[in-house]
Amino acid sequence: MIDFIGDIHGHADKLEELLQKLGYTKINGVYSHPDRKVLFVGDYIDRGPKIRETLQIVKSMVDSENAIALMGNHEYNALCFHFQETEGGHLRKHLIKNIIQHYETLKQFQNRQREYEDFLEWFKTLPLYFESDNFKAVHACWDNNNIKFLRKTLVNDRLTDELIYQSVRKGTELNEVLEQTLKGKEMKMPEGLFFTDKDGTERREIRIKWWENPSLMTYKSISVEPLDNLPDQPVELSELKSLDFYRDTDKKVFFGHYWLKGEPSLYKDNICCLDYSIAKGGKLVAYRLNGETTLESKNHTYV
Repeated sequence: MIDFIGDIHGHADKLEELLQKLGYTKINGVYSHPDRKVLFVGDYIDRGPKIRETLQIVKSMVDSENAIALMGNHEYNALCFHFQETEGGHLRKHLIKNIIQHYETLKQFQNRQREYEDFLEWFKTLPLYFESDNFKAVHACWDNNNIKFLRKTLVNDRLTDELIYQSVRKGTELNEVLEQTLKGKEMKMPEGLFFTDKDGTERREIRIKWWENPSLMTYKSISVEPLDNLPDQPVELSELKSLDFYRDTDKKVFFGHYWLKGEPSLYKDNICCLDYSIAKGGKLVAYRLNGETTLESKNHTYV
């Protein structure tokens, strides 16, 4: 009896509207349900108008055991943006594009430094993945080999300060595993092709459907984002770091991250993405799991 909720990005009003639509009521300042709890898949901060309020809602539900909250790439990025390097600067460089990404969060915590730092400490308590007997949940990508590595590397499925410092070292296994787990798998577009993302950044790599067999896919069909300039030619498998993919026979998996559009739907009977671009005028989406063995589109709820 779990309700999975996608990326919120500071849209507290929509979150409250969705929780109420799902039958949660606010008692002593905390949303709860007599029979159910929420699993949030990450990305609570940045972009939206009520980031502090979003964090207060989510954290209070976690503290009262009415919810589980996973870490998203925006929470991880915020930690790295805040952590100082020993030789000066920060783990996540204060480049213009990074500052712009965090701008709304920083502005809304202006003159509330202690409160913000308390939330940063809370971010470190967020697990990177969750697995039960009949489902899995992660922010962006569940790769069984990556999760196996994280199980033996993390402390109680969480990042310590030491691991955060280690995680930014390019080329290390921890860095690559975190990149995929929190940001998804990517591959290079064919030579000469690029696209401009939602923030106006030029990109030459596409996020790929990690639940599809790449040997059966074309560039156009393997891309999560529909791009007109991608060719309908077979994927160059040598461009992929791994040919492993999430099988149809594996558990149901829930995730966010991918800025989908339109009506909420399922990729497969066991694949459910919950991010429908609330921060770009889209929907805040939930999936109500009621013990069904295969996922059903009718169990989506959104505002």
